[in-house]
Amino acid sequence: MLDTPAFDPSHHVLIIKCPDTRGIVAAVSGYLNDNDITIVESNQFNDAHRSEDRGDMFYVRVVFKQAGAKMPPMDTLRDGFKPIAHRFSMDWEIFNLSHKPRVLIAVSKFGHCLYELLHRWKAGLLPVEIACVMSNHEDMRSFVEWNDVPFVYLPVNRQNKDEQESAFLSLIDRHQADLVVLARYMQILSDDLARRLNGRCINIHHSFLPSFKGAKPYHQAHARGVKIIGATAHYVTSDLDEGPIIEQDVQRVHHGLTPEQLVVIGRDIESRVLARAVTWHAERRVIVNGGKTVVFS
Repeated sequence: MLDTPAFDPSHHVLIIKCPDTRGIVAAVSGYLNDNDITIVESNQFNDAHRSEDRGDMFYVRVVFKQAGAKMPPMDTLRDGFKPIAHRFSMDWEIFNLSHKPRVLIAVSKFGHCLYELLHRWKAGLLPVEIACVMSNHEDMRSFVEWNDVPFVYLPVNRQNKDEQESAFLSLIDRHQADLVVLARYMQILSDDLARRLNGRCINIHHSFLPSFKGAKPYHQAHARGVKIIGATAHYVTSDLDEGPIIEQDVQRVHHGLTPEQLVVIGRDIESRVLARAVTWHAERRVIVNGGKTVVFS
């Protein structure tokens, strides 16, 4: 899968999640063809390994564009699709890929993931608008402001955690953020905030989950003598480090490396894993499938 955006901003994308049955692809492709639309890219996945009581589920991502003058306005296209969606019990959305999600990044003292995100954004390789960076420390202020991005300092301690979390939520609302990215933000979100941000908050955890949850995972890995280390980008839920996984990567290591050296290696992995996850979320490639995800290439 590519690390860089692979879409034309003039394209639209149709995302579908529904119970699996015959005729879904035929109905969708036929409807698009009848409306003078060309399919640019199409991916589908049948999850046949769900529990028996839930049944098979079908996931579709279709990128399309206007083929001729007969393509109707988008509102009309959506209205016309509703009978098909009802017939197949679809959860569905159509997005214009020219719309870049507004992103609020939260960071603490470690800047490596933030550096990668801002670099890709400045280079036109991250299909988002970065609205704001929030931190519970001042360390990243000069770098963020040098990149002409607003920086907001919300220090957190035991006495003001609830108050500052409310301020964090107000900041998200004020900047109309579509996505919150925890780029090594070393504060645990409350269950309430995690629920409010369901499906639109991505965290980077510095281990190959489900191994080594919680604090100091590289030190945990060193103590166990692992031969690979990794990083995991996942959606945030009220269960710490257990949200649906979007992307992971690993690198081989050996017994001679210290915990500090593992940290250095791991930071490179974290940076690229988080950047990929944000990119794929923005490109509407990720569909949550219960406690996991479908990620279309």
